[in-house]
Amino acid sequence: MTDCERVLWSRLRGSQLDGRKFVRQFAIGPAIADFACRSARLVIELDGGQHAAATEADAERTRLIEVHGYTVIRFWNSDVTSNLDGILETILQHLRIAGNS
Repeated sequence: MTDCERVLWSRLRGSQLDGRKFVRQFAIGPAIADFACRSARLVIELDGGQHAAATEADAERTRLIEVHGYTVIRFWNSDVTSNLDGILETILQHLRIAGNS
């Protein structure tokens, strides 16, 4: 796990966010999601500095996960260090939307 993944995991684990259980390194089809809330069908991916090939690979991974009925949201590692509260609020919004559907 990267340092940024550790920071985010420390805020997701133990059902701290909206009482929802998250798991890490969750296999969905051929892809491994960084974090997933199975009850909300939500995947959270953290991305580091990237070039075009990595961005294309991420788009393909997103497609492979979405085929299984999950919503994927991506954040940059730099956002974890500079805007963790904003990330958590975005995740909460997605959890609430999933709870209303």
